[in-house]
Amino acid sequence: MFRKKECVAMLLAGGQGSRLYALTEKTAKPAVPYGGKYRIIDFPLSNCVNSGIDTVGVLTQYQPLVLNDYIGNGLPWDLDRAFGGVKILPPYQGKKGADWYRGTANAIYQNMEFIDRYDPEYVLILSGDHIYKMDYAKMLEHHKKMGADCTIAVIDVPLKEASRFGIMSADEEGRIFKFSEKPKNPDSTKASMGIYIFSKEVLFRYLTADAADPASTNDFGKNIIPAMLAAGERMYAYPFVGYWKDVGTISSLWEANMDLLGETPELSLNDEEWRIYSRHDAHSPQFVGPDAVIENSSITEGCEIYGTVRNSVLGAGVCVLEGAVVSDSVIMDDVVIGEGSRIQYSILDTGVRVGRDCRIGLDRKKEKGITVIATGLKLPTCCEIGDGEMISTLDDIKERERI
Repeated sequence: MFRKKECVAMLLAGGQGSRLYALTEKTAKPAVPYGGKYRIIDFPLSNCVNSGIDTVGVLTQYQPLVLNDYIGNGLPWDLDRAFGGVKILPPYQGKKGADWYRGTANAIYQNMEFIDRYDPEYVLILSGDHIYKMDYAKMLEHHKKMGADCTIAVIDVPLKEASRFGIMSADEEGRIFKFSEKPKNPDSTKASMGIYIFSKEVLFRYLTADAADPASTNDFGKNIIPAMLAAGERMYAYPFVGYWKDVGTISSLWEANMDLLGETPELSLNDEEWRIYSRHDAHSPQFVGPDAVIENSSITEGCEIYGTVRNSVLGAGVCVLEGAVVSDSVIMDDVVIGEGSRIQYSILDTGVRVGRDCRIGLDRKKEKGITVIATGLKLPTCCEIGDGEMISTLDDIKERERI
């Protein structure tokens, strides 16, 4: 008997994430750790399964190995299905040759055959670099109720920040009549969240026309959405109320982690009715030494704390040795912080080793931003790294010392 899916989700996870600098030199942005025991991609994947959407294509391209390994067969998200489930979709060799994904729209265009396998009526397009909890089933119901060709999730942003986003102008019924990509003088505060639901046949028609246009940049925001508006298609805004964060920059990633420590009920990761699932290895319970101090922090399984941790988020297997102080920082898995070292306003990637009596990110009077140490680096004893520095290799430290 032939089966079909009502809605298939396509998750765009192939971006380079260049604004995350050292954190994405060896891994795709959606695979960057978050909140001690999650990765960014856990949020859209968990939203899908919680919304009853069990067929998800994950489009990868840049540094995909860690991301592919992490997703595996989709079991942690209940997406290991015989028909549907989660599927990794890298660029591939076809009859007309191989081609990198040239833009968000082109990535979906190259995978129309995958979508057609499930013969869905609707296609949900998602981004892999946002932290939020959202019921896509309610958005789909709204799409059907309005008889829309395209529904775009929007969130209200302060007017002074609106120029950073794609801005939708809509009438009282929510029908979109204008779209402006990062306008200098925005006339609306409805910002696109990069979440779209299309009726499949309409989507395929516009993707095909876009692919045939040599002048197109093959992007949803720059090409597909404006073309549909110009043609008078039925496009509606779907208002979202709740926590949503684009974690495409170092500062926004740090802020999103710090939000876990404050009073942000919409971000609660302990909500059994809307669980955020993840793949993580089993660890022993946390160990807190007799002289340790922990204040307003998130400490994941396997951590050993002998020093002081304040206002920080620690991943699994982190060890903070005697006399060390960690404050206002994000420390990812399996980091060791040596005796007497002080870490402040920093992000330390997985596997970093900090020697004894180091000083990292303490020069806050210069307000240069968050200090970042790339994965696996071993910092020597008495190392000093100032505020806002990006350390990708040990050569970065040597070069700075020469200057």
